[in-house]
Amino acid sequence: MRRVTRSTLLLLALAATSALAAQAPSSAEEREVLSVVQRMFDAMRARDTAAMQSTFHASARLVGMRPGPAGGAPVVQVLSASDFVARMGRDTRGTWIERGWEPQVRVSGTLATVWAEYDFHFGTTFSHCGVDAVQLLRTSAGWRIISIADTYVREGCPTRPPPTP
Repeated sequence: MRRVTRSTLLLLALAATSALAAQAPSSAEEREVLSVVQRMFDAMRARDTAAMQSTFHASARLVGMRPGPAGGAPVVQVLSASDFVARMGRDTRGTWIERGWEPQVRVSGTLATVWAEYDFHFGTTFSHCGVDAVQLLRTSAGWRIISIADTYVREGCPTRPPPTP
């Protein structure tokens, strides 16, 4: 597998979208992979459940450690992509805005991985930050997200400008 190095140029977040504030990938294939993750973020922000579902493979899973109830021990949360999309569609806390930072993209044949810091807001209100580890498979329909694992942190997050509404 070839190791992909990170370039030094940062992409600017676009006011109209929750752009993946990323270091520019070095190949067209890496840009394709990163564009799928960005389309998922854009669909979240637009609450476009059809567009969001289209970024996922039918068997995709999302996994992460979440704070336990009433401050208890953290729990593992596992959702199908369909469950995740449905939750986003009916959530009333405000627009879901997730922004990725400094992604590292690796591609080998039909497998790709994006590793990136992220922050998450409901509208312009900060919720949490962490790291996304997104795996994608190249299918006959193009790159599709097969899994996302993430961390979830509420304190000690990098200070970044709030998203634009």
